[in-house]
Amino acid sequence: MTGANAPLLEVRHLRVEFPTRRGTLVAVDDVSFDLAPGEVLGVVGESGAGKSLTGAAIIGLLEPPGRIAAGEIRLEGERIDNLPYEKMRRIRGAKIGAIFQDPLTSLNPLYGIGRQLIETIQTHLPLSAQAARARAIELLKEVGIPGAETRIDHYPHQFSGGMRQRVVIALALCANPRLIVADEPTTALDVSIQAQIIALLKKLCREHRTAVMLVTHDMGVIAETADRVAVMYAGRLAEIGPVRDVVKNAAHPYTRGLMGSIPSIGERGHRLTQIEGSMPRLTEIPKGCAFNPRCPDRGDRCTRERPELMPAPTTQAACWQYDPAGVGTKARETVDA
Repeated sequence: MTGANAPLLEVRHLRVEFPTRRGTLVAVDDVSFDLAPGEVLGVVGESGAGKSLTGAAIIGLLEPPGRIAAGEIRLEGERIDNLPYEKMRRIRGAKIGAIFQDPLTSLNPLYGIGRQLIETIQTHLPLSAQAARARAIELLKEVGIPGAETRIDHYPHQFSGGMRQRVVIALALCANPRLIVADEPTTALDVSIQAQIIALLKKLCREHRTAVMLVTHDMGVIAETADRVAVMYAGRLAEIGPVRDVVKNAAHPYTRGLMGSIPSIGERGHRLTQIEGSMPRLTEIPKGCAFNPRCPDRGDRCTRERPELMPAPTTQAACWQYDPAGVGTKARETVDA
């Protein structure tokens, strides 16, 4: 794709490994997706599914001994997964912003937030101290900090959790990044503050054409914020598609289980479904489809061969029941019988 239709972020066959004394653990296995300018892609899954590690790989912040073992990541057509540390650090501030779950890990408690914002702005933009301070105040206003002219000189501990998260978003926006990777940005906040942060992220996408990769385990946040959603399971993509289609007409049995476990307003007496078992450890991923031990629809092929993403009715799903070449799961075998 070229021009206006070109994806901002391209992830191709990403593989993240952790070498250990007992062998190599594969935490992210052959993950591919695109992200367009101004789009919010929600990445959802259980703890340990690989969603946060995918985000960390994109922003170049994998904790050693974790490493990208295969695949490539391109930002605006430029490959960024193999860059030297210093060059990646400059790109991380200028083109990629990061928002993490706990704002206190992103803010230095010893410095006022103004100093932290101004230093970040001057690192990436050719502005004087006065101009950088003016931009910092403007950013604080944009993210909804009241009395920004005064509060710019306050320290992180003088802000509430929700206000600290707004400061972190301002910090991520300092250099007008093209992409923001937000890892569980609302988890530590109460519901009303969550809604404000979600509204703020949507506003930034709309006004700045910033792309957002939103990593979370909260399907409510995804449904409210994302344009598309990628569902991860055991280090791989189980399903990806428009958020409405994934929420309303999930194709993968795992996604259907996730959706069935969410309570619906107004459906009194509606019994929530439960996915039996738990996600396998990285050392014990089964042969074939990783979800097969928990899948109510599994067939013989599911225990032998691992499915890739393939076209489902409205999404793409890694499930043999959508294989055009033949049946693979119990559900399809029953239908055809």
